[in-house]
Amino acid sequence: MASGAKSFLADAGYGEQELDANSALMELDKGLRSGKLGEQCEAVVRFPRLFQKYPFPILINSAFLKLADVFRVGNNFLRLCVLKVTQQSEKHLEKILNVDEFVKRVFSVIHSNDPVARAITLRMLGSMASIIPERKNAHHSIRQSLDSHDNVEVEAAIFAAANFSAQSKDFAVGICNKISEMIQGLATPVDLKLKLIPILQHMHHDASLASSSRQLLQQLVTSYPSTKMVIVTLHTFTLLAASSLVDIPKQIQLLLQYLKNDPRKAVKRLAIQDLKLLANKTPHTWSRENIQALCESALHTPYDSLKMGMLSVLSTLSGTIAIKQYFSSAPGTAATTARSFDLVKLAQECCYHTNRGIAAHGVRILTNISASCQEKDLLPLEQDAVFGLEALLVLCSQDDSPGAQATLKITLTCMVKLVKCRPHLSQSVVESLLTQLQSAQDNARILMCHCLAAIAMQLPVLADGMLGDLMDLYKLIGQSATDKKQELLVSLATVIFVSSQKALSTEIKTVIKQQLENASNGWTAYRIARQASRMGNHDMARELYQSLLTQVASEHFYFWLNSLKEFSHAEQCLTGLQEDNYSSALSCIAEALKSYHKGIASLTAASTPLNPLSFQCGFVKLRIDLLQAFSQLICTCNSLKTSPPPAIATTIAMTSGNDLQRCGRISNQAGMKHSMEEFRNLATRYGDLYQSSFDADSATLRNVELQQQSCLLISHAIEALILDPESASFQEYSSNGTAHVESEYERRMMSVFNHVLEEVESLNRKYAPVSYLASNTCLCNAVIALLKVPLSFQRYFFQKLQSTSIKLALSPSPRNPAEPIAVQNNQQLALKVEGVVQHGSKPGLFRKIQSVCLNVSSVLQSKSGQDYKIPIDNMTNEMEQRVEPHNDYFSTQFLLNFVILGTHNITVESSVIDSNGIVWKTGPKTTIFVKSLEDPYSQQIRLQQQQGQPPSQQQQQRTAYSRF
Repeated sequence: MASGAKSFLADAGYGEQELDANSALMELDKGLRSGKLGEQCEAVVRFPRLFQKYPFPILINSAFLKLADVFRVGNNFLRLCVLKVTQQSEKHLEKILNVDEFVKRVFSVIHSNDPVARAITLRMLGSMASIIPERKNAHHSIRQSLDSHDNVEVEAAIFAAANFSAQSKDFAVGICNKISEMIQGLATPVDLKLKLIPILQHMHHDASLASSSRQLLQQLVTSYPSTKMVIVTLHTFTLLAASSLVDIPKQIQLLLQYLKNDPRKAVKRLAIQDLKLLANKTPHTWSRENIQALCESALHTPYDSLKMGMLSVLSTLSGTIAIKQYFSSAPGTAATTARSFDLVKLAQECCYHTNRGIAAHGVRILTNISASCQEKDLLPLEQDAVFGLEALLVLCSQDDSPGAQATLKITLTCMVKLVKCRPHLSQSVVESLLTQLQSAQDNARILMCHCLAAIAMQLPVLADGMLGDLMDLYKLIGQSATDKKQELLVSLATVIFVSSQKALSTEIKTVIKQQLENASNGWTAYRIARQASRMGNHDMARELYQSLLTQVASEHFYFWLNSLKEFSHAEQCLTGLQEDNYSSALSCIAEALKSYHKGIASLTAASTPLNPLSFQCGFVKLRIDLLQAFSQLICTCNSLKTSPPPAIATTIAMTSGNDLQRCGRISNQAGMKHSMEEFRNLATRYGDLYQSSFDADSATLRNVELQQQSCLLISHAIEALILDPESASFQEYSSNGTAHVESEYERRMMSVFNHVLEEVESLNRKYAPVSYLASNTCLCNAVIALLKVPLSFQRYFFQKLQSTSIKLALSPSPRNPAEPIAVQNNQQLALKVEGVVQHGSKPGLFRKIQSVCLNVSSVLQSKSGQDYKIPIDNMTNEMEQRVEPHNDYFSTQFLLNFVILGTHNITVESSVIDSNGIVWKTGPKTTIFVKSLEDPYSQQIRLQQQQGQPPSQQQQQRTAYSRF
């Protein structure tokens, strides 16, 4: 568990002492002013870390000005260090507030007599192009330096010219002719021409500029047929077309022409690489003729490496809209035509190729065709795809080389995709996987287990009969303790849990535990326990967590494992529920609640300031409240049996017009109504938990959604059966049967939802009005059916793969957080809100931030002075703004009124909007205090009125304008 311990210690903030921003900057400044070159360099290279830690403009501005000073007065090595820091911190450049001063200090070096210093300055200016795109002095210096006799300076000028061309239309238009003259000039060496040509890829700011650049490139391709020139020119051609968009079809034709006619392998390889780029970027621009031409080239080429490249382009296209265009626009509809397509012929021919890579692309094309094209004449290709996949599986599972593993990954991904789209093929695919599992290499076995688990999660294809083979393999593996074997133990255990999700037999549990005791470390046992919790095998998970309690080195780990053990025990208590046995159900729920309360205490103890476990605590608290609500509902239903409504309850209900009278005394006490409101409130809280989990994976979010739906289902059932049978509608709750189910847990929950809805609906139709006994039985059975599905603790409960947080800075801000900011009541406060989006190691893995929504509100905390009749609009401030972060930074301003004298509490809350337009309440929430003071003139007038003195003539005429 060493790696886990390291990350935990890092999260908990143990280790080196943290400095605040100013102290850290002063520390580095001390290094910059040192007399020793080594210390100065060390200070310079530590700046990127400082920017990462404190990414706000006020610090970044000061730091860059200090670096500019070092650049101005230092030697060339220090300048090079500053250049590297600037290039590393490119996304922070726009936070420099004094851009003019920064550029002035850097630019002064351009007049140096040292060509190397000028070259470094040009590279520095090029790196800053995003913040100074239209600086004419920089443009002029670059043009001048292109004519320099020093190669280092010319190369630096080319770098700067490329960067400025990408940012500035004016510069691109101005430099285009100069670049053109240099490229076509006889005096320019060939190696310099090769460096100048790529600048033309940025000439896409308008149509005429792009057109003239294309013409120049066209001339170059024909005028300079040498391999290097053709490669550089064609690649620049492709990048220009990809940016300007209008010329992409022409570019595809040009590349296909070179691929077909040019005999040089290097040029063919470049054409393939560029075609792949265009296939990824704009697959919709590929016509049937383009794909046909590529297929013909692939069929006729004798070189395997080129064939593999062409197939990789075709396999990319086969997963997009291009494949449908290829088949839909083809003539002929007979059943034989499917196999007569060149693409299909090529894929079938390559499926059994001796080169693994070619075979992998062949089966991938067949899989994509089978998955996306549902036409009848393409159905025979399914079997071709399955046979090809099985052949590749046999070939790659015996080989331990990295190439074989990469091919195996492609094969297994295709298997999962094929089974997802064509479920009837699942049985044969799973059988071939299980057969190969016995003889495969360990690396291959791990990947195959992942594939089996992925298929079994979608479709219940792993029958109990297959468990024997898996268990034999598990016993065999457990005898070794290498890292690969440990990984394989976890993967196999996952497959076993997925295949027997109803309940694990005692024999299976014994085998798993024995193997873990023999050959595994604690980390492997924890991972297997985690998978057991995800799959709902809580008895197995509880025993494993219990065995790990004494093997951890930190009390936070101990409390975390103890809480997991208690949660597993609580969920295990609920597996003994039986329909129609309500007293035992109540005792099971009570036992589960006892364990849950112990677990939440442990979970709170396991949290640290840097790792507060907020999702885990929120999820468990909601589960506790849900169990309590279920228990309360069963008690309410039971009390109806002990004091049933009178025989004339229905008549009373009809005469009084109050349908609730049918339920007798209970409805008068509003017990059922209270239960319904409780379930609706829980559903709202589950919705809030969902909205606050921006970093959660889709399976975790679906799990939270299912919990929310179960609350809504019960509240709807109470309303439909007891409170308001007439107006309850069933249509909004009817589930979409065609929706794709991702896991066994979801499948079982959806089946319970459908069953309960059918029961409630049939009771309402058959026996209107429903008798209290039938409705009570239906409600209690619904509760028990929901609780009998073992809860799944999904990945986000244990593991955070994506990490996103927002840091806010408000200005003005007080020196002391408790101290209010003073504002006069006749003035407005300009509140500037700046923010930085911080990411973990995998930014945007599940969803990306499109924009940040900032909500500012103010509340009057304490009043001072007299009460005035003030319009309600001036009493509060409620404002909202949406800002799009650029390079993970955003800023905006709010104007706030504080007409009422006293202390106001301003709250700034941020939430994020993802690329699908969904709002996520991620926080944070920041609060500052403002003290609204009476302006001196109004104060003077009021005091004079209180003393009975009429204000002087001069003062009466004075207004807000006359003061200026």
